[in-house]
Amino acid sequence: MTVLDSGRRARTGAPAAPLRRTPGWLSAGLYRPLAEDDERARYWVRHVQTGVLLSEIAGWACLVYTMTTPTPGHRHPVLLALAGAVVVLTPLVLLLPLDRVVRDLRGPLLFYAWNVAVTAIVTTAAAFDGGADSPLPVLFFLVLVFMAVAYPPAGVVLTGALMTTAYVLLVDGPLGPQTLLVTTVLATVTLICTLSSANQWAAQDRQVLLLRTQEALATTDPLTGVPNRRVFLDRVGRAVATRDGRSVVCIVDLDGFKGVNDRDGHAAGDAVLRRVAAALGAAVRETDTVARLGGDEFAVLALSPGPADDAALADRVRAAVAGAGAGCGVTASVGLALVGPGDDVAGVLHRADGAMYRAKAAGGDRVGDLAG
Repeated sequence: MTVLDSGRRARTGAPAAPLRRTPGWLSAGLYRPLAEDDERARYWVRHVQTGVLLSEIAGWACLVYTMTTPTPGHRHPVLLALAGAVVVLTPLVLLLPLDRVVRDLRGPLLFYAWNVAVTAIVTTAAAFDGGADSPLPVLFFLVLVFMAVAYPPAGVVLTGALMTTAYVLLVDGPLGPQTLLVTTVLATVTLICTLSSANQWAAQDRQVLLLRTQEALATTDPLTGVPNRRVFLDRVGRAVATRDGRSVVCIVDLDGFKGVNDRDGHAAGDAVLRRVAAALGAAVRETDTVARLGGDEFAVLALSPGPADDAALADRVRAAVAGAGAGCGVTASVGLALVGPGDDVAGVLHRADGAMYRAKAAGGDRVGDLAG
């Protein structure tokens, strides 16, 4: 079982098979998860909504420009069609299940596809409006600034490179001073936006790390690394409430542990507790929970198909502690209780405690009789 939560695995946002051919550093930079929690998902949904609004404004501005400005693209049907398509089709993005899209690989792919489409549209429109002399490529700067506030740095770099290349391709003939100026500014803005993006993502990573550290401190026993009493009671409560499978609780109290502390010191006692926690974790399945309730008392919550499995589990737990404490005379008294219909957390733990105390009264290193 894992230390904190064997049933929970962090989302890695791993790319699909075709994307795994990308070099590792580039793949990690481009396809990293956008959102792993509800708050971050809402942030990205708002980002999409803002992008749609900006696209609408840009589309209408291009329509007005095409209709009113005497340039090579004045009232050109291609420019009108492209601007009209942006105005009509961009809001359709809002029909996607954005809250789910931004949580997996579809999120980065959506934004990169959006940027490639914008680059293609702006480049095509500029080609019909005088090429590099058209003012339409100024929209590239809008896209780069929009990316800087949210996109991963690797994505900003590649998109900026794509837009700079697209602008150079619009040049008909050798590069002149104007083209070199615009190209240099595009490259410089890409660098500035990349630095801004890197700072933003670094801050986000620090915040996530801080939150996870706080969660770990609140839910993990600092000495042994297993879940603490609070987490265990919460999981027993869920088992009682959901009745999702047949569950049992084992209360594990160490025999002879006080003698270790008195004889060898607290450092030796701490080492025993860590060995016991590791041994208990190895004795159960990954889906089960091992927790330290406090002092020298541990607990196990496990799924168990039937009574024979209950006894086998309890004996494995007892044997695991005996093995971990073989060198210092530490064993375990184990109390077992079934989570039954109509139970509450207090009732389950009371029965398990009672069985554990009967095992201890009988000499320890045994599983307590459920009778009584």
